[in-house]
Amino acid sequence: MAKIKDITDFLEQIAPRAYQEGYDNAGLLTGDPKMEVKGVLCTLDCTELVVDEAVTKQCNLIVAHHPIVFKGLKQLNGKNYVECTIIKAIKNDIAIYAIHTNLDNVHTGVNRKIADCLGLNNLRVLAPKADTLTKLETFIPTQHTDEVLNAMHGAGAGHIGNYSHCSFRILGTGTFKPNDKANPTIGQQNQQEFVEENKVELIFPSHLQAQVVGALQKAHPYEEVAYYLQPLKNTNQEVGAGMIGDLEQPMSEQDFLAHVKKSMQLNTIKYTPLSHKPIQRVAVCGGAGSFLLGTAMAAGAQAFVTSDFKYHEFFDAEEKIMIADIGHYESEVFTKELLGAFISENFANIATYLSEVNTNPVKYF
Repeated sequence: MAKIKDITDFLEQIAPRAYQEGYDNAGLLTGDPKMEVKGVLCTLDCTELVVDEAVTKQCNLIVAHHPIVFKGLKQLNGKNYVECTIIKAIKNDIAIYAIHTNLDNVHTGVNRKIADCLGLNNLRVLAPKADTLTKLETFIPTQHTDEVLNAMHGAGAGHIGNYSHCSFRILGTGTFKPNDKANPTIGQQNQQEFVEENKVELIFPSHLQAQVVGALQKAHPYEEVAYYLQPLKNTNQEVGAGMIGDLEQPMSEQDFLAHVKKSMQLNTIKYTPLSHKPIQRVAVCGGAGSFLLGTAMAAGAQAFVTSDFKYHEFFDAEEKIMIADIGHYESEVFTKELLGAFISENFANIATYLSEVNTNPVKYF
């Protein structure tokens, strides 16, 4: 049987916690990671009703998009819904795992799900993040180069978009002189050596540094491995906020709103005044996305589908873009399906359910 740690480790390969925003609290919030998984319940929010549902469905792991614990808990006596939910989960031996802005920020996450629902093509991250990549340089004897590179590729280095095993190499001569305490692979103690080596460069996500360097050191034939690490300012095209893509055919604004309403299963949409321009390029952001309005406009989007715009922020569209505010819950509720698919496709022997509880705290009269 799979353990909770097996599920959470898998989810963190898809959406590494290193990619969560600084204010966030993704990860295992309650529960023993060594506990065997009986069933998984996927939900947008974790509430007492969701915990009750987990008990009914005999699930001992809840995977939620929004963390039920966002701020530090100093007491646990049931004085609010957060404490009540945590207490009920602990009493019923149910683990709660949150996968929040890290799932927002990966190109296969929440925003990809919205883009797929809307039928967008030519997708790319709207606001790619910088400072998430590191370059490694090292020197490898020519006859061992492929072996060492393959070890680092296996640890996650050298993946760029749809390409793997990416690296650069240049031939040169390495020199060294082992002292009498060394145990050299090539050469002899106290003798100057000249070895034909490849200087190799490759890039990897910074959070994988320990395993990439570990793979290098394990596979490299030398007793002392020379390498250099350089953090990069480059933007990571696979990590960041929002997504942008194109409709297959341009739509009128009215037809686009109808398309969004049907695709996202909405009852209502808040939107800016119509400018009677066709819409084809569309930006999306699950949850509160007003901070991306300028980025969406600069990227040439004619419409921006997101939520939680304040009254005065609607003026900022200035008839240059249509804002379609569909609601926070409504923009992210499909995350349950995304999580359920990730887990069921990789853990076929574990019962995986989508929560039937409507956790939306906003009602419409």
